[in-house]
Amino acid sequence: MLSNFGSRNSFGSLTNYKWWVLFAVSVGLFTSVFDHGSVNVALPSIADHFQTDLPTTQWIVIGYGLTIAALLLPMGRLSDIVGRKIIFVLGFIVFTAGGFLAAVSLNVEFLIGAKIIQGIGSAMTQGTSMAMVISAFGDKDRGKALGLTMSVVGAGAVVGPAVGGFLVDYLGWESVMYTTAGLGVVSLIVATVILDATRSGGGPGVDDSFDWLGATFSAFTLISLLLALTLGSRYGWDSLSVITAFGIFVTSATLFIWWELYVESPMLNLRLFGTGLFTAGVLASWVSFLGTQPVRFLIPFYLQFVLGFSPSMIGWIIVPSAFCMVIAGPISGRLSDKYGWRIFNVGGMLVAALGLLMLVNLDVKSSVLLVLAGMVVQTLGSGTFWPSNNSSVMSVVSPASYGVISSFMNLVRNSGNVVGIAVSTAIVTETMGSMGHPPTLSAINDSSGLPILSAFTAGLRNTFWVCFGLTLVGAAASLVTMTKNR
Repeated sequence: MLSNFGSRNSFGSLTNYKWWVLFAVSVGLFTSVFDHGSVNVALPSIADHFQTDLPTTQWIVIGYGLTIAALLLPMGRLSDIVGRKIIFVLGFIVFTAGGFLAAVSLNVEFLIGAKIIQGIGSAMTQGTSMAMVISAFGDKDRGKALGLTMSVVGAGAVVGPAVGGFLVDYLGWESVMYTTAGLGVVSLIVATVILDATRSGGGPGVDDSFDWLGATFSAFTLISLLLALTLGSRYGWDSLSVITAFGIFVTSATLFIWWELYVESPMLNLRLFGTGLFTAGVLASWVSFLGTQPVRFLIPFYLQFVLGFSPSMIGWIIVPSAFCMVIAGPISGRLSDKYGWRIFNVGGMLVAALGLLMLVNLDVKSSVLLVLAGMVVQTLGSGTFWPSNNSSVMSVVSPASYGVISSFMNLVRNSGNVVGIAVSTAIVTETMGSMGHPPTLSAINDSSGLPILSAFTAGLRNTFWVCFGLTLVGAAASLVTMTKNR
């Protein structure tokens, strides 16, 4: 059956094949982003349905993110070896199966497990999508291609929360899972019909050595670190589980670095970090996601429990900011091909910082217009930064390694998102505890009194101050990039 994935189809012979590749990958990207946005909106309703607290429900997102983080590098490397189309198509088979299992979950534990299965599929698709687009468009139009994919991400960010909120309000949270699974089926069909395995890249003859030990070390490194950061806010940073997780992280990270520098065909070529452009781009990318994920994670709770909006209204409130990504991504990507990366990397981060600076003024009586303005400005800056920065990073990578490096950049994004959730949760709960309230997000619900909501909002402001500082770090890191990319 897998051999059928390698056959040349009618789309593969067309001169505009690159646009068909972009279309096929875009359908998959839209599905992935829709899933993330719609599930985030559904979390409060899921917690209420299963009568569990929000920290437990949060593991639906965290488990999904941990799985992706652990498997992105191995899946990207595997796609370089066996073929990117094969991994991409198989990924959507797994993703769709996980979506249907999530929809029929009878308890929150089963739902978390189903989302972990979906995470495996997402790791397979995310580890190949960027590589296939870049291979199809070539170096000359790399920024334009990445910008166009960013517009798809923005479209998914618009539709996901809006449709997800509507579905939750009128059909229940299960409908969100069914919709995601249905989109997975569509993505699977489109990818199978359109993508040509040979032109998608990877496959036998490129480099057939898979670094199993490196894959194991990388998985242990990422899972232990993200678990330590996640559990720290819940059980305390001096708890045995957190200290053990940090110990495993240090040990496995040391072994991973040693092994990758020693082995002939490493999972990830760490010598790329000797290139200033690569290192600065990776650092800036990671802190950008670390600094922006708390906005996407915490603002829905603020809108629902502090300002009193319904899930469907929250979805529409998020729409304008997400739409900014649709506009900013293609423009930034296309212009960075022509004028270089620095102005878009640094400028994008500074604009995002300005948006966060607006959000530090939130209180229990803030106007929704302040939330809208802050999110719009922050997303406009991030949408300008991401395609240009990714283009600068990929410029130092050989085509044979597009799969693993595109996976690595997605790993940077996913780990930044997971760490962002953990750090923001820790800041908010520590602030609530210092003001005499239970240091847990489960204390924030429809029946919470004004004192608790005020403490939560104070924690929100502290979080956004930290995010503001992180975004400035990203801008500073971007200053070392080259002025012109050609």
